[in-house]
Amino acid sequence: MSRAAIIGGGVIGGGWAARFLLNGWDVAVFDPDPEAARKIGAVLDNARRALPALYDRALPSEGGLSYCPDLAEAVAGADWVQESVPERLELKHRVLAQIMAAAPEGAIIGSSTSGFKPSQLNAEGARAIVAHPFNPVYLLPLVELVGAPEVCARAADTLRALGMFPLTLRKEIDAHIADRLLEAVWRESLWLVRDGIATTEEIDEAIRMGFGLRWAQMGLFETYRIAGGEAGMRHFLDQFGPALQWPWTRLTDVPDYDDALVALIAGQSDAQSGHMGIRDLERLRDDNLVAILRALKQSGSGAGGVVAAHEAALPES
Repeated sequence: MSRAAIIGGGVIGGGWAARFLLNGWDVAVFDPDPEAARKIGAVLDNARRALPALYDRALPSEGGLSYCPDLAEAVAGADWVQESVPERLELKHRVLAQIMAAAPEGAIIGSSTSGFKPSQLNAEGARAIVAHPFNPVYLLPLVELVGAPEVCARAADTLRALGMFPLTLRKEIDAHIADRLLEAVWRESLWLVRDGIATTEEIDEAIRMGFGLRWAQMGLFETYRIAGGEAGMRHFLDQFGPALQWPWTRLTDVPDYDDALVALIAGQSDAQSGHMGIRDLERLRDDNLVAILRALKQSGSGAGGVVAAHEAALPES
């Protein structure tokens, strides 16, 4: 495979373009936004700065990038078509129908949807799979795959060659796996802000100073296995299982998402990070991710193992 079509050039579409380009693929982009080339250019600038820093071998020569005036031209001859349009089902149906009409029969058609299931995406005759990445796509390896098993298997092989980690779901479910976990943390965080328990900055500190560091290398269940001591996971479950009956979270309830809550969160976020521009925050994020991933690469832990395997497959310069 050597040609990808990116339909929708926002943050996620731009990240996909960068991941393919910097791994030697030719990329064609279609996005009616007149600012698309500028926005994708900014993502590519970040990617060219960050992704090679993960490796001690050179990445393949960068592929060619083109911006197409219509969707049909973009997907012509594509081996992979990635739809990354806004999360509105009627829009995705319309775009996927156009892709189906113009893409090669054997092309993998992936959707970056964070919530819709393949059965919803394909209700009007498309043959897309979910290929849900995480921002920044050019650095974070996880891609959740949902859909036809044979297509997901082909997609997984391609993604591994791009230095990514395909996680194929056993069955389709709204919001897949990772976003369901993120949603749980997000909902509880909204209550903590709304009830005056913590600010947005204090919640972020709780994550990045504590369990976020553990999750980066061991995830959730392996972390808790260690918390059980020598007796392992069963001891942890016996000790903390009763807490499931205690009012520690409000996950079955949702705060009113009204103007007052939006203003409160937005104001706190501005106070927390408003002194930095978005590009500066992105570069800070990328530098930190590169440092963390390189550290994990040394032991082969977590996402560092994916980087190490990809580096080993790169040709010696």
